Amino acid sequence: MPEIMGAGNALPDYDGDGDLDLYLLQGTLLDKSKNLQDSSFPSPAAQQPGHRLFRNDLVPSRRLAFCDVTSEAGVGYDGYGMGAAVGDFDNDGDPDLYVTHFGSNILFRNNGNGTFTDMTREAGVDDPRWSTSAAFLDYDRDGNLDLFVTNYVDFTIRGNKKCFAPTGEPDYCTPAAYRPVPDRLFRNTGNGKFIDATQASGIGKADGPGLGVACADFNSDGWIDIYVANDGAANLLWLNKGNGTFEETALLAGAAYSMDGWARAGMGVAPGDFDNDGDDDLLVTNLATEGSTLYRNHRGSFSDVTLELGLARASFPFTGFGVGWFDYNNDGRLDLFAANGAVTIVEALRGSPYPYQQKNRIFRNDGEGKPLVDVSIAAGSVFDQLQVGRGAAFGDIDNDGELDILVSNNNGPVRLLVNGAAARNHWLQVRLQGAGDNRQGIGARVAVLRKNQTPLWRQAHTDGSYLSAHDSRVHFGLGSDPDMEGILVYWLGGTRELFEGIKPDTIVTLKQQAGKPYKGK
Repeated sequence: MPEIMGAGNALPDYDGDGDLDLYLLQGTLLDKSKNLQDSSFPSPAAQQPGHRLFRNDLVPSRRLAFCDVTSEAGVGYDGYGMGAAVGDFDNDGDPDLYVTHFGSNILFRNNGNGTFTDMTREAGVDDPRWSTSAAFLDYDRDGNLDLFVTNYVDFTIRGNKKCFAPTGEPDYCTPAAYRPVPDRLFRNTGNGKFIDATQASGIGKADGPGLGVACADFNSDGWIDIYVANDGAANLLWLNKGNGTFEETALLAGAAYSMDGWARAGMGVAPGDFDNDGDDDLLVTNLATEGSTLYRNHRGSFSDVTLELGLARASFPFTGFGVGWFDYNNDGRLDLFAANGAVTIVEALRGSPYPYQQKNRIFRNDGEGKPLVDVSIAAGSVFDQLQVGRGAAFGDIDNDGELDILVSNNNGPVRLLVNGAAARNHWLQVRLQGAGDNRQGIGARVAVLRKNQTPLWRQAHTDGSYLSAHDSRVHFGLGSDPDMEGILVYWLGGTRELFEGIKPDTIVTLKQQAGKPYKGK
């Protein structure tokens, strides 16, 4: 099963030079007695095994180009990679990496000089089971980023089961062939170490075959909650009670199942305020013949609006993985991208060497309750390519104000989709800088205040999608009218600040305690 599930990627600015770098996860042979050239699909001879880190030389060259710095950075682990999370766990101003595997996980501490150190054992955050997505979050609001690790099923090489397609040829098993294993929550104690808070927090009370995770304040009470997409089981919504514990409420909140009451094959999950009402909605990708599920948030309770928004039929033929809400055309409304790729044989490709390819999709949000519009054909020839899409990370890779997408493919090349669709509209990107603790402002809510218009709310985060980590900068499309009255930041610790005099079409850094105290709602 691990062969068909990975892998993800990440967009950290690891060297702090102002542009996004690329971290790509790789697989390896599960049979340790063989070498890579024995595989069914050998890699090119010049391609080095293991995870890869590519430095973006956009700054200061002003040219989008990448250099493989894996060896000197020390992050080239050769294992069966799954996902990556990005966050500054030690509050030194440099983004660190947590990498999940089919097998032991790794916490790479960024040393701030272009190198990383493996701190897994010292920090106490390993999990030898099959981990998938992970997320950094400050669930107890103490200023230190904690870590949530999603785990899948109890698959082992020795316990591998043989499964078959309806026509009799070997095919990959469903997760129902194995038992789910519990997720893990690690609390950051602030001294470079974590303690396992899974049981004490209540997270251990429910489990499932978890694949995607998204952390946000879904009920608008000021505390970060956790949503887990499970593959073939009820999704989980862990509401943060503000005292170090969580309560699982997905069924009561309407976010456990689809509208027909069935558990679907949840893979990727995307939080985002697609209807601009001030709270984060949820999109979960599922198997082909199930379609994606779109949950509209009503301050902590959810309704399935997949049919209403025209997404049921449009997503029905595809198995979705990496996914994200992002304003691709900078019109002020969040659009949707999904990376697609099958996990069982695609009938139209039967007989081909690797019959799992599908096409990625992009949907435009026209607002006002209108259905999402599939604009994939108009978005470029890259959306006509057949690939086995998995991880997808979102960020402005060339610092031009347009959000780009990094897509990793199973048994195929990485794709960097550079956006050229938003030049007509204005934009703003906000880099948060916390005062001492939580240096990236992860979990903070940011709003653009506009004259005679509703505020645009976004959250600073790097999690979501599938096995991937996004740009930590908060992006706003401003449309044709960029008249801003100010930027409002709700820091996770509870303070609120107003920043004025911000110009559009810029990347700005907002430092905590540098704005005006804000007492409004």
